[in-house]
Amino acid sequence: MAAGKNFFRSGSMGPWITTADEIADPAALEVICRVNGEERQRASASEMIFSVAEIISYMSRVMPLEPGDVIATGSPEGTGGSHDPPRWLVAGDEISFEVPGIGVLQNRVIDE
Repeated sequence: MAAGKNFFRSGSMGPWITTADEIADPAALEVICRVNGEERQRASASEMIFSVAEIISYMSRVMPLEPGDVIATGSPEGTGGSHDPPRWLVAGDEISFEVPGIGVLQNRVIDE
């Protein structure tokens, strides 16, 4: 078992959130993750196993959803453990996560 995205203070978001009315086609959104400028992940929401609409529909059946709620999903291929050998993040690495047309979130990895 691995903590993945669930380490204390590791769930970065922002610096803003875009509302659904700003996105014409959620399936057309692309995510790009870079580590120290090297692209490690790139995928379109259209490649997700379940569509954004299916995820929202399911979640709304198991819990009340309120304006501002964020639903975190999995990661596209390219995470550190999927490399051979694995390429784990280390203190000092700079991570950027981009959704073209929306923005870039950039953080530096620190020691625990």
